[in-house]
Amino acid sequence: MWVADNWNDYEVIDASRGEKIERWGEYRLVRPDPQVIWDTPRDSEIWRKKNGHYHRSKKGGGEWEFFNLPKEWQISYSLPIGEKLTFNLKPFSFKHTGLFPEQAVNWDWMSELIIKGKYNNSEKPIKVLNLFAYTGGATLACAAAGAHVTHVDASKGMVNWAKENAVSSNLKDAPIRWLVDDCVKFVEREIRRGNHYDAIIMDPPSYGRGPKGEVWKIEQSVYPLIQKCATLLTDKPLFFLINSYTTGLQPAVLTYMLSTVLYDYNGDAISSEIGLPVTSNGLVLPCGASGRFIGDYS
Repeated sequence: MWVADNWNDYEVIDASRGEKIERWGEYRLVRPDPQVIWDTPRDSEIWRKKNGHYHRSKKGGGEWEFFNLPKEWQISYSLPIGEKLTFNLKPFSFKHTGLFPEQAVNWDWMSELIIKGKYNNSEKPIKVLNLFAYTGGATLACAAAGAHVTHVDASKGMVNWAKENAVSSNLKDAPIRWLVDDCVKFVEREIRRGNHYDAIIMDPPSYGRGPKGEVWKIEQSVYPLIQKCATLLTDKPLFFLINSYTTGLQPAVLTYMLSTVLYDYNGDAISSEIGLPVTSNGLVLPCGASGRFIGDYS
């Protein structure tokens, strides 16, 4: 498992009975987690010293209950390349805060690859395409490493949030193209334009709808999208990253998809679960899976 264990401003303090308690900077949130099916004692006082609690409804969805929690605050993350990212957090619907901290393990990996790729080929900037880019964690990690990034998400609100994170991370003037667009249609247009990228990041939802009601189901839609994205890669790609939070897509499936589509390129595909350490018991909480293709030229 690839574990995001380099955080200072974030931790999973404990997990039990379908919930986890996390520290986000100086604030503690209790949120549901479907992976936490064990029933261990909640002896620690920390469970009662919470600033927010997301209560899941039996009818679906849920709602937040707050205790002295500001509407917005910040946490930071230090990349291994010496750059620091700062994120603006605010709890919103569907239990989210605007950040998936387990993805830090991929931020570390891609930022180091970009630095290495720049060193090996200093003649041109490394171009990265980030699809389903959310609030921009991966975008900022790549930009901090010196890449030119195209950030695409169908939600205008998420793109604006990502721009705020860029400002907070001192990356306001970084070469980032911010686009509110349907990811699949954007890729199709890029193919027609003849554009190419050295690296592609894909963080698709399990289920969603496009701006005109287009249905996205990851099991049906992700492989054709990977095939289309492969045509956007340069002859010597740096990497291709795909994340999955769907239990039906095991790490081996991600490896097979990448290796069967990218077989013409020199490189290797590897996948693993990603997770976060739990402070109270030393366990690692599974948080989905990532598939990585690493070009031999990286």
